[in-house]
Amino acid sequence: MISIALALTLTAAPPKSQALLDKGKQSFMTNCMACHGEKGAGDGPGAAALNPKPRNYAKDPFKQGDKPEELFNTLTKGVPNTPMVAFAHIPEEERWALVYWVLELKNAGNPAPATVDAGSPSKSAQPPPAKKK
Repeated sequence: MISIALALTLTAAPPKSQALLDKGKQSFMTNCMACHGEKGAGDGPGAAALNPKPRNYAKDPFKQGDKPEELFNTLTKGVPNTPMVAFAHIPEEERWALVYWVLELKNAGNPAPATVDAGSPSKSAQPPPAKKK
């Protein structure tokens, strides 16, 4: 259930699109890369001076949730008691673009397991080779 405070800060998320991803990447490089690093690994040039360290999107949980609306709220309000400041000054559409880009970086660091084509068996589904006598 979304808290009332969170619900008051949200507007409807625009549909994810390539244009928003491109905008999110550009904004990320300007506003976030210095701390979070180019690929979101928490290894940006400013990270060493921060306590706590910036999160690695692929490995660390998001403190305020990883749903798009929760990330939007984090960007809007920041994270208390951390160096993650509020970015409410960034236009709303750009914050949504950042949300989508951050989720792309998170997913890039956690690739989905390889899927097996229904028409071809996976290696693990094949019987082991016969033993030679």
